[in-house]
Amino acid sequence: MVHSASDPLSIDLYDQPGHLIRRAQQIAAQLFRDVLGPDVTPVQYAILRMLQEKPGIDQVTLARLVALDNSTTADIAARLEAKGWVLREILPRRQRRLTLTAEGETMLAGFVPNVHELHERMLAALEPQEQAEFKRLLRKFVQLHDVRESTETSSAD
Repeated sequence: MVHSASDPLSIDLYDQPGHLIRRAQQIAAQLFRDVLGPDVTPVQYAILRMLQEKPGIDQVTLARLVALDNSTTADIAARLEAKGWVLREILPRRQRRLTLTAEGETMLAGFVPNVHELHERMLAALEPQEQAEFKRLLRKFVQLHDVRESTETSSAD
């Protein structure tokens, strides 16, 4: 079936932000696997980095900081604990404090050169000014939607 330009069904898929964001995420995830290998996922890496920046934070705070729900964060933390990279300490009220183990610190330090390579490969096709603008727009997009989500969540309570 052919759609005319005035037809509301004739939308160019590659002009839709949602599709482009999904494709960009697929590309980023594949590059992550290519460069860092199968031992760590992008979300696990984000959790490890956050624990390095904020050692001893509780699981609920960690979930908020890496933009995951609590149950997903708990599941990933359990997997990282099983690898020996994270220590989960039980706190009152069924909360858990999370810290990197020495092995986790070592693994994370080993990822650093690869993460630099990953970032270079991700942005290599863009000029330096385009790279900066691309990251600026992504940060703005995420920040604006994070604010909107937190406002909507608090108004729903």
